[in-house]
Amino acid sequence: MRYSQMFIPTLKESPADAEVVSHKLMVRAGMIRQLASGIYTILPLGLRVLRKIERIIREEMDGIGGQEVFMPSIQPSELWVESGRWNFYGKELLRIKDRHDREFCYGPTHEEVVTDIVRREVKSYRHLPLTLYQIQTKFRDEVRPRFGIMRGREFMMKDAYSFHADVESARETYGQMAQAYSNIFKRCGLTFVKVQADSGTIGGSFSHEFAVLADSGEDRVGFCDRCDYASNLEMAEARPPEGEDSQPEEALREVATPGKKSVAEVGEFLSQPAARIVKTLLFDTDRGLVAGLVRGDRELNPIKLKNLIGCEWAHPASEADIAKNDCPPVGYVGPVGLNLKVFADHEVMQLKSFVAGANKPDAHFAGVSPGRDFKVEKSGDLRDVRAGDPCPRCAGTYQVRRGIEVGHIFILGTKYSRAMKANYLDPNGSEKPMEMGCYGIGVGRTAAAAIEQNHDEKGIVWPVPIAPFQVAVIPVNYSNEKVREASDALYRALWDAGVEALLDDRSDRLGVKLNDADLLGAPLQIILGPKNLDDGKVEFKVRKTNVSEVQPLAGAAEKVVALLKTL
Repeated sequence: MRYSQMFIPTLKESPADAEVVSHKLMVRAGMIRQLASGIYTILPLGLRVLRKIERIIREEMDGIGGQEVFMPSIQPSELWVESGRWNFYGKELLRIKDRHDREFCYGPTHEEVVTDIVRREVKSYRHLPLTLYQIQTKFRDEVRPRFGIMRGREFMMKDAYSFHADVESARETYGQMAQAYSNIFKRCGLTFVKVQADSGTIGGSFSHEFAVLADSGEDRVGFCDRCDYASNLEMAEARPPEGEDSQPEEALREVATPGKKSVAEVGEFLSQPAARIVKTLLFDTDRGLVAGLVRGDRELNPIKLKNLIGCEWAHPASEADIAKNDCPPVGYVGPVGLNLKVFADHEVMQLKSFVAGANKPDAHFAGVSPGRDFKVEKSGDLRDVRAGDPCPRCAGTYQVRRGIEVGHIFILGTKYSRAMKANYLDPNGSEKPMEMGCYGIGVGRTAAAAIEQNHDEKGIVWPVPIAPFQVAVIPVNYSNEKVREASDALYRALWDAGVEALLDDRSDRLGVKLNDADLLGAPLQIILGPKNLDDGKVEFKVRKTNVSEVQPLAGAAEKVVALLKTL
């Protein structure tokens, strides 16, 4: 393509509302423009990137037997009521009514729709397994959309769904899908990790995320420095403590702590380390108010608490929840005599003679021991892991990095097939619910994550496979006949060799062209000036290293093809 014929509205300054690099650079590079909060128009340069990611996805999905479909984005409420998610999904679900006052939603995901399709058409085990996928627009009414297309309300997503006669078949496809996802992100030129994850509102028995490592990531990822164990911190396992507490068991006693609420305040007042103070945190759940216990130097993980309880949701209790349940004042809550179910981290269960709230103002208990002084409904891993904590799988230690979730795969089991009666007949003629899996990739998020991982102070540094153009051909002075003829000839030769080139045929100064080339991020720049051309040469500049080298013009297209394979 010729620059003069393309719509690339670049900007010198970043938009005021842009918080992350990818948002700033995608706007500056003329790839996206905001229409409304969290809703973006994808401009030609941006669409070229998305289409390349889509092509890679399609090739890998087709390679494991996936079949592409295209499902409606507007979905009738009846399907969501049937699955039980119409009320559960919450305000992110955009609900609308048609002229006949019938309720619909703009699909944030398509489990209900695809299950309805399959239950109508698939009746026998002979037609299973079956994997259907689509690349389609979704809408989730985020309360605070931000980061450009990385966390918008409307977004492009690849979602796949598999249907099986048994768990073994579902797990086999899950493994194939995990490998296909790894292939996709490798082919996109990204550095990523596969991590254990929570299933969230999708549900199901277990899941994994694929996270691109980047300092701007919203998620924190814990991974071992020795083995291949990795997990989102929401699910990262903490190794249970070994041995017994060396502290002798003391008698329970109440101590005055006037005005001391926080762990730091209580610890300083009583001369106790934070590790010997236990925090009692109240959570509202679908099973009522509960208490969670962790050491004072730890943070309680609500996802782990939810999973330990086995409830649908767990949120920190509000002041209204606490008042309604006649609970002690915040800062003085403790497990002794508390009229709530208590769930404790396994580190708390190891402690003896610790400090905890006394359930009345300005007082704490010392000498508290679990079992003797209070009952624990259930104990387990409830805390966030930290860098340096021991790996739960080997003798290594945790490292913690930030990551951007770009893919998520789930084993759904029979959550949707039972609710929606998606059954099949087995070889004995018995009717059984289908086992299901679902698998998503954020197409726009993948593009944004690539920028977060590949940029410098000048602009984007695209990985070759997803760059909108692989080469920028930059004439120093396109009005010069010799420069123009050489540039046009090289441009045509590159396209003939299968290289996507952008010819900057504008009349702007060279500095403007070079700045725009750096901003747009083509992996390779070829600069043609009259002096070098007099010697039969051109300048090659690798965008990633900013290293330039003069090369012969003759055979330049062939050299480019070979060079791009190394970048």
